[in-house]
Amino acid sequence: MEKQRCGWCKGDALYEQYHDIEWGVPVKDDAILFEFLLLETFQAGLSWITILRKRENFKAAFDQFDYKKIAHYNQDKIDSLLQDAGIIRNKLKIQSAINNAVAFMTVQEEFGSFSNYLWGFIDGKPIKNKVKNYKEAPPTTALSDIISKDLKKRGFKFVGSTVIYANMQAVGMVNDHEVDCFRYNEV
Repeated sequence: MEKQRCGWCKGDALYEQYHDIEWGVPVKDDAILFEFLLLETFQAGLSWITILRKRENFKAAFDQFDYKKIAHYNQDKIDSLLQDAGIIRNKLKIQSAINNAVAFMTVQEEFGSFSNYLWGFIDGKPIKNKVKNYKEAPPTTALSDIISKDLKKRGFKFVGSTVIYANMQAVGMVNDHEVDCFRYNEV
């Protein structure tokens, strides 16, 4: 018998694998949190599957998502990224990745880790919603509005409420697996 999955991932092997293994699993590792934040910011205005299909290219282009390296990218590296057909070649998003790496490290200094900062908004405990159909899940919430506003105040770019809510879902701050999905109780 086939596993019951969230409707949004059905029919695409890459989407199903991402759903089954990563999506909604609580992440507290700063390196992984930065990876998801970078990918989500590039996803703004695009579909997640587009980013997922280019994830390995992003990983190679952005030094394995090493925010310490990314924070020091120079114009030559930016020009190189703008020529890389394997990623989204948006100048503003590339510059925001560098900017966000710097802001990320500033948050780490203030809170001890980015994880402490981000998970502090929910006292370290994931919010478990009761989504029956993925189309019912909200694109934003009052909490994603608050986090988005705070990140912007701290100098982050491309972190609107929709991007932040998607990020919250991806890193398991919010469990928006459909209640009938086999992952709902697992994460």
